[in-house]
Amino acid sequence: MDNIELIKKAHAGDKLSREKLIEMNTGLIWSIVKRFMNRGYDREDLFQIGCIGMLKAINQFDLHYKVAFSTYAVPLIMGEIRRFLRDDGLIKVSRQIKENQTKITAFRQDYLKRTGKDATLKEIEENCRIPAEEILYAMEAADSVLSVDNQDSGNSPLLERLSAENDFEQEVVNKILMQQAIKQLLPEEKALIQFRYYENKTQSETGNLLNMSQVQVSRMEKKCFEKIKRFLSESE
Repeated sequence: MDNIELIKKAHAGDKLSREKLIEMNTGLIWSIVKRFMNRGYDREDLFQIGCIGMLKAINQFDLHYKVAFSTYAVPLIMGEIRRFLRDDGLIKVSRQIKENQTKITAFRQDYLKRTGKDATLKEIEENCRIPAEEILYAMEAADSVLSVDNQDSGNSPLLERLSAENDFEQEVVNKILMQQAIKQLLPEEKALIQFRYYENKTQSETGNLLNMSQVQVSRMEKKCFEKIKRFLSESE
């Protein structure tokens, strides 16, 4: 039995159909929960919150909507988890990540003051003695709340670029999955996206930071777009 038939029965008061819908969409709920992992909350607790969002989607879904149920459910599940995180306070970040953020920020500010330009990823790694992957993770964690909100606003320059190149039918889902898509990139690709679309640096500036030519940055940027678009397409 598909989602629509079960939703009809659930709307008629059939509790077993609601339970079956939760069971059938467990993978969808977990895929969203994974985006909020490593923030100090138990994964099972987040899953239960996600299930509440799924129940709201079941109850509120209009059978006349010309959209897949899973597409409709994603924003409600996301919203329920975000409300839980906000109500519970600021997203928790481990002590080690906070220490890394402090070191990275101090070094970048000092380097900028001394040289008039931003430090490259390699320079941060060598001077702070922090692996590149952890540097990128610390930078991402510092903007985690803001980044999630920016995806909702639809004002992300990266999202605008991708939308302009490809008319995605499920625009809302793509916005929500954008951060998850970026996490699939290689460390150097993540750094490129960070510098280009979250720090608004030019290709030349990004190339200097990553020890690459502008041509190399352009090629890698196109490759990143293809990876992200492929991920978003497969997630629909």
